[in-house]
Amino acid sequence: MEKVYIETYGCQMNFADSEVVGAILSTAGHKMVTDLDDATFILINTCAIRDNAEQRVRHRVRELRATQSRRHNLRIGILGCMAERLQQRLMTEEDNLSLVCGPDAYRSLPQLIEQVRKGGQASEVELSTTETYADIEPVRLGSNGISAYISIMRGCQNYCSYCVVPYTRGRERSRDPQTIVDEARSLFEQGYREVTLLGQNVNSYSWPEVGFPELMDMVAAIDPLLRVRFATSHPKDLSDRLLEVMASRPNICRCIHLPVQSGSNRMLKLMNRKYTVEWYLDRVDSIRRHLPDCSITTDVIAGFSSETLDDHKATLDLFQQVRYDYAFMFKYSEREGTYASRHLPDDIPDDEKTRRLNEIIALQGQIALENNRLDVGHEYEVLVEGESHRSREQLFGRNSQNKVIVFDRSDAQPGTYRKVKVNNCTAATLLGELV
Repeated sequence: MEKVYIETYGCQMNFADSEVVGAILSTAGHKMVTDLDDATFILINTCAIRDNAEQRVRHRVRELRATQSRRHNLRIGILGCMAERLQQRLMTEEDNLSLVCGPDAYRSLPQLIEQVRKGGQASEVELSTTETYADIEPVRLGSNGISAYISIMRGCQNYCSYCVVPYTRGRERSRDPQTIVDEARSLFEQGYREVTLLGQNVNSYSWPEVGFPELMDMVAAIDPLLRVRFATSHPKDLSDRLLEVMASRPNICRCIHLPVQSGSNRMLKLMNRKYTVEWYLDRVDSIRRHLPDCSITTDVIAGFSSETLDDHKATLDLFQQVRYDYAFMFKYSEREGTYASRHLPDDIPDDEKTRRLNEIIALQGQIALENNRLDVGHEYEVLVEGESHRSREQLFGRNSQNKVIVFDRSDAQPGTYRKVKVNNCTAATLLGELV
């Protein structure tokens, strides 16, 4: 038996994958631990979407050498997208690694660990066209017992020119919808009150006679007290049918993450995003019509190949027009193996990328503050999640729009719904009181 500690970097999908890994290893007789000092095997679940994410992992692996020098039985493995992208190179470049395992090979982890125990290194990175881990009940590592992720599909085949995901996670394949509904129902019966359906592109979920709108309806029908969220949407696949289902089910949360990446049609074409700014704004208008109280969040890239100042200004103009509640904002990071790395020069100087990114961040901060000020005086139903990070005398939760609201503790309990009136705000947080 190994005592296994998992560190997870990257997106929600990676955290969901770590819970699958925990289930596979627990079933094989290994013990999952939550304290690194108790571990005999550390597995680092990685992200490869930006160079900064990979450098953080490499720094962490090198940092752990000191721990290994004190504990000679400690082994380290790399899981996930970075393992798939770099494969055997990782164990050559980071010589204190014992194991590398890609995102479609987690069922082989018990055998790989056994190989390492016998004194060797172990690697498995073959991608699958069928693996969804649908039959595995995840071990909710470090869960708050209130919110949980459910992976409904794996892979991506959009092939955005800058993105490594299709190469590290393979082609799209969807889970049987009944297994998703059963998992959500089981979570609700265990006391969870919120599930987030996950996929690289959830609204392209496909099963015979069940598309993503039908799946959302099935999960929301489990119980009105179960909140349902989803991430992430691709603008080209966001249908009016989905918005109609959301409007008909109050427990489907009023928040849509709709990555735009750029406000310039020229950039969107180079990025192979398969939509125009006009199409994107039509989807935003449809969201506003069907769900007037819906928050919209986004992803954006600053300084993609050949981006001009006019292209950058078009992105700023789009932010002003849509007025996002939140945005994940990054400067372009070229990834080896993508179409852009082979055919589109990374020709914007890094300091100029940073300048443009900071301009977007400043604008978004201003918009988020103005949006939050509009919430002052309103009452929201909040799912209470736990203590505020700043004070034990306060709790926090999120409303349907996924905005964090902090309020005095009183008699509220985590896992319950409470009405909160917003009295003040910052750009990131609403401040209120229990009604």
